[in-house]
Amino acid sequence: MAPEGQTHQHSLDVGDIPPRSRTTVNTLQTLDRGIDALELISASPSGVSPQELADRLGVHRAVAYRILSTLELRFLTVKGADGRFRLGSGILAIADRYLAQCRTSAQPLLEELAETTGLTSFLAVAEYGQAVAVAVAEPHIGTFGIRYGVGSRHDLGHGADGVAILAGRPASPSDTDAVRAARANGVAITQGELQRGTVGMAVGLDISPPGVLEASVGVISLGDLDDLDGDLVLPLIEQVRLRLSNAL
Repeated sequence: MAPEGQTHQHSLDVGDIPPRSRTTVNTLQTLDRGIDALELISASPSGVSPQELADRLGVHRAVAYRILSTLELRFLTVKGADGRFRLGSGILAIADRYLAQCRTSAQPLLEELAETTGLTSFLAVAEYGQAVAVAVAEPHIGTFGIRYGVGSRHDLGHGADGVAILAGRPASPSDTDAVRAARANGVAITQGELQRGTVGMAVGLDISPPGVLEASVGVISLGDLDDLDGDLVLPLIEQVRLRLSNAL
């Protein structure tokens, strides 16, 4: 078993990643080990061998192989020609269902935000270097001319939604001035980056565990910066951010 207090470090190779700390009681050990195995595999682009998994989990190689075989039967892992196990296609199905549940949880909150502010509201997530809108709400009065709907995607470096997500990451020399400003101010504000004549305001979500899902919530308004009442709108976005961070 892993020593108490050790946690995963997802940016490292599998040899450096200890199993999660078991600080709670009444957990099912076999299931816990299976989840640890998935996290270890997901953190290793080259995959994991049964022996490596056994070493990291502190179990016999036969136990590690049974865990991997069980996950493989559920298409959560796949064994390559090199004998190493990688994530399987079943993970994608779970991820899609998770995003669908995110959309269900977010929609009523976004609708409330849209009605309160009179602006288009959104929840966006990071996906392969892009910001993707997974939920959008319009006020009943309508926001004619704004081209932003579910499935809209663009480079993370543009638009308040993407900038807010980047601001939630550790500082990097490659950060743009907009990302640095968003990190310092706690809010991303952009003008005309995705569509002329619009202004965006967004904040990043705090979702646990960190790094699993990067997301932002915010609004889009027609006009320029002077037309967006940040003192009124930002606290409302922050309320939704807090509620979504707890719900997702």
